Amino acid sequence: MALQRKLLLNGCAGIPKLRWLSNEGLRHFSGQVAAPTELPPFDYQPKPYKGPLGDAVWEKRRKFLGPSLFHFYEKPLNIVEGKMQYLYDENGKRYLDAFAGIVTVSCGHCHPEVLDAIIEQSKLLQHATTIYLHHAIADFAEALASKMPGNLKVVYFVNSGTEANELAMLMARLYSGHLNMIALRNAYHGGSSNTIGLTALNTWKYPIPQGEIHHVMNPNPYRGAFGSDAKRYAEDVQDHIDHGTSGKVAGFIAETIQGVGGTVELAPGYLKLVYDIVRKAGGVCIADEVQTGFGRTGSHYWGFQTQGVTPDIVTMAKGIGNGLPLGAVVTTPEIASVMAQKIQFNTYGGNPVCSAGGHAVLKVIEKEQRQKHCAEVGSHLFGRLRDLEKRYDIIGDVRGRGLMVGIELVTDRKEKTPAKAETGVLFEKLKDLGVLVGKGGIHGNVFRIKPPMCFSKDDADFLVDALDYSLSKL
Repeated sequence: MALQRKLLLNGCAGIPKLRWLSNEGLRHFSGQVAAPTELPPFDYQPKPYKGPLGDAVWEKRRKFLGPSLFHFYEKPLNIVEGKMQYLYDENGKRYLDAFAGIVTVSCGHCHPEVLDAIIEQSKLLQHATTIYLHHAIADFAEALASKMPGNLKVVYFVNSGTEANELAMLMARLYSGHLNMIALRNAYHGGSSNTIGLTALNTWKYPIPQGEIHHVMNPNPYRGAFGSDAKRYAEDVQDHIDHGTSGKVAGFIAETIQGVGGTVELAPGYLKLVYDIVRKAGGVCIADEVQTGFGRTGSHYWGFQTQGVTPDIVTMAKGIGNGLPLGAVVTTPEIASVMAQKIQFNTYGGNPVCSAGGHAVLKVIEKEQRQKHCAEVGSHLFGRLRDLEKRYDIIGDVRGRGLMVGIELVTDRKEKTPAKAETGVLFEKLKDLGVLVGKGGIHGNVFRIKPPMCFSKDDADFLVDALDYSLSKL
């Protein structure tokens, strides 16, 4: 922290007041990197804010909310309004939101078509539960099932990704008749007492029993012991089943691109090998699509499709609701049938308002061709970030797909030593320039760039220019 403060004091003075330049040839001025101090044009005027200021909100939050809550930035931002890919603070300052409410805002903040669906349904009926019929939940389930491959046609609605993964694990154990679950090291699957067991990052785990859960080697092409050799990582799964279980398992769960763990895409071909191993051991295969789903990767609608597999159970949340408390589990009729032996019920899951909003999200993603957009803008963004990688040794790896991007910062490319203090300094500088990104990885040295899917090429250029300038001042 002391090093981070020193770097901040040395590096923040004298940001030139130059306008944002769209001409790539003008991005460097007099041999020095120029600061892009004006965001791309955006035709929207935020409403004057008349509510409590940040200091008062911060005091109230510290007094009445749990001490486990964390915040970004040395002085927390008081964000009071959002529109599409932008956020506004109490002073009306506009920020480029490159983290989308932790990869949750898919269509854009306050997207008019999603808002209209939510408001119109709220006027008619907000809540009734599934003890009565209502078309919204059935229409939404039908639309969601139409996006799934194979026989993944039965939908359960919940309120979050944690709930979705809890339910998926329950299904796997009931259907298989076994208890042992396998997850990856560096994974994040939730923060409840059960999903903490699946999660494999010590920063998110309390010292409680995690049940019959085993964590195998993470097939991380950048930091993993076997690089991109999917076969050797898969052999570790088989070895773990042979020596760490009865030989039978309930299931295997994985994110295709690990989000909280630092935007780590699994080694190519890994899931196909592991799914075969797990199914032979009597288990089912679960794809956690909480962050990778709904076209964000650009190349595919679902992250698991990048590995050429079809799971037995798929979990999703975040982008499914564009900010609504909404999650879902989709599985096959055969697996779903095991849940009928008892009552399985979720009071708020699939309520009319969330169903109407979620259905509108699916329509907007299709109407606005957001998957294609993620592919195109993501390609442009990766191209510019690769150029930065060539110029700055602190950038150890640029990875991901579409608009799910990770930039890992290191002090030594050979040793891959995490640049923790430098990441913190750059994080603050980007915010001062009007760019909000996320951080991830167990060392907090990975920038997570996962904006709303309406993020444009001009936004990408501004982000990279801001990063370029900030790196030049380290």
